[in-house]
Order: sequence, then C-alpha cells, then structure tokens
Amino acid sequence: MKWFLLLSLVALSQCRVTKVSLKKGKSLRQNLKEHGLLEDFLRKYPHNVASKYFPSLSNEDASEPLTNYMDIEYFGTISIGTPAQDFSVLFDTGSSNLWVPSVYCSSPACTNHNRFNPSDSSTYEATSEKVSIQYGTGSMTGILGYDTVQVGGIVDTNQIFGLSETEPGSFLYYSPFDGILGLAFPSIASSGATPVFDNMMNEGLVSQDLFSVYLSSDDQSGSFVMFGGIDSSYYSGNLNWIPLSAETYWQITMDSITMNGHLISCANGCQAIIDTGTSVLVPPPPSHLQNPTLRCCSAKHTLPDIIFTINGIKFPLPATAYICQNSGSCSPSFEGIDVPISSGEFWILGDVFIHQYYVVFDRANNQVGLAPMA
Repeated sequence: MKWFLLLSLVALSQCRVTKVSLKKGKSLRQNLKEHGLLEDFLRKYPHNVASKYFPSLSNEDASEPLTNYMDIEYFGTISIGTPAQDFSVLFDTGSSNLWVPSVYCSSPACTNHNRFNPSDSSTYEATSEKVSIQYGTGSMTGILGYDTVQVGGIVDTNQIFGLSETEPGSFLYYSPFDGILGLAFPSIASSGATPVFDNMMNEGLVSQDLFSVYLSSDDQSGSFVMFGGIDSSYYSGNLNWIPLSAETYWQITMDSITMNGHLISCANGCQAIIDTGTSVLVPPPPSHLQNPTLRCCSAKHTLPDIIFTINGIKFPLPATAYICQNSGSCSPSFEGIDVPISSGEFWILGDVFIHQYYVVFDRANNQVGLAPMA
C-alpha cells in the first residue's frame, strides 16, 4: 500500500501546469509594408481565409498559403531535441500539426529562420514518412520525425513533428515565426501525426486535459497559453461552458449576432470556430460589416457593441475591439470568407474576439469556456 501511494504521488508530481508567455512581434503584414512589398503581394495573391478550413477551396486564383496569418503577432518559444534547439511558433487552435523549418530546407523562408538539425540531437528518431500540410494554394512539405519537445515546463518525449523540406511562398521569408504548433483535434492532423497536446494528455503530463489562452489588453506583455490549468485571476465572473459541435477545429454553435437590438447575422443559428491562428473576425458573405476605411477614428467610441449570443449567453464585442487603427486611419477588423453553401453560415472568431475573453479549450469534456477579462 505504501509503495502504491508513493508511486501515485510520483505520478501526480509529474503532471504539470505550465504557462508559455506569448510575445508580440511585427506581423507579416507590417514586415511586408516596411519592405515596400505589401501592395504588390496583395495584388498578386488574392486569398480566401476559408481555404484553411475547406482545403478543397484552395486554388491558384483564390488563395495563397498562410495568408490568414498576415496579421498574427503573438508567438511563443518551444524547444526540440537534446540539447534543446529553440523555435518561435504560432500556437494555432485552427490546425493540428507541429512543424518547424529544418536544415533539409533550402527555400528562402527557411534560410531566414531557425532550422532544426537532427544531427545535433541525441534523441532524434527518423522516419520514412512524408508530410504535406495545405495552406491555401501551396503547402509545407517535409518529413516526419520523433524527438523531445519542451513546451514551458512540460517535457514531451517521443513527439512526432514535421521537418520542412520546402515551404510555401517566398513571403514566409518575412514571417515573424519559425513554425506552427497546432492545437486542434487529431482528426484533422496531416499524415495522422499525433498533436502535441494529445501526446501530453496520453503521457499524463498535464494536470487537466485542457489549455487556456489569455491575450493581454495592453497589447504589449502578459499574454500566454497555459497547458493543464486555468488561472481565474485573469477573468471576472464564471466561465460559461459551450459544447463543441464538431471535434475537428474548436467549433461551436452560435444562436445569433445582433447590433443595437437588430439581427445582423446568424438568424437561424450558425457555426463558429475559435481560432488563435486568425487575427480578425471572419463573417460569411454577404456582410455589411466589411466596409471601407472610416472617415473618423473617433467613431469607434460611438459605434454600438456587436453581441454574439452563444449557448444562450451574450458576449459583447465593443467597437474599440472590432475597429482597428493603423497609420492614422481606422477600419473594421473583419475579413471576408467564401465557404461552400452546404456548410451553412460560418464564422471564425479570431484574436479580435479572444482579446476580450479568457478562453479555455477543454478536451476532457469537448467544450470551450469563455469569461470576460478581469
């Protein structure tokens, strides 16, 4: 009995809660603009955000890989291998694979980022498996391997990940992150690779089978993703739990969307994905919310809230959140989406929404928790 108790305590001590700080850097859009490449890029590569969620929509005329990451600015650091090799990654709840650039890649985007070198890791195990991850018209292609991945204080051994051999589009040269760590479900993982958080759960490395995200209101510091725990000091009131409508992305059902008491979208209920890998709000077409630059930035202090009603609870989004100010002009933080008619009305709630709410992604109960920021 004593040995059983001792072993139980040891096992419990290995279950962790770890907080990974997210740093705010220049977005891809900012980098392209500073290098005088933004207008040419947008003209040359029109895109459809929906291609991330409906790969069949990807085609050369409609989209460009990873363009939905153009405004993402929040990244965290992980390490891979023994000794550790550090990488800046986007923690993306809208995809499921972990991949980083590798020394096998000679694409311009790889040469400008940290690259994983298997020869420098004593714990790396090679495979003959290939991986190809679609992001719009192009793809990241490479090979799969196993190694130790450290995320905050969690040491995830024998984790499968992608080592890129080619990366889509030269524009990734200006991307502020090295790779992507997907936090969605195994059902959408390319090549059947086990996602990082699934491996953490399977190995009993987290105290609870959930993770939470906080994006700081001051836009500078304090943002984090927490694995295995919830920090109630960052939100007010209680968490409102919303069941998932699909175990692919973090997809939920919304009741309605109103403004000033008037229905503006989602009249008969609609689907939404809470996605840390998309910076803006993405409504379905047609939407009057996607309008040109505002004449006066002060308007964002007088416009009404947009009310998202989800599972019977109202989640307001103030105009100060959905109106973006940049270089002296203001415009709505919305981007259009073109989805198959059969999919119904479909929204993506990106960082503009997440900035207002502490979000818990609960794998144990297949639900999302939302609470207003403290």
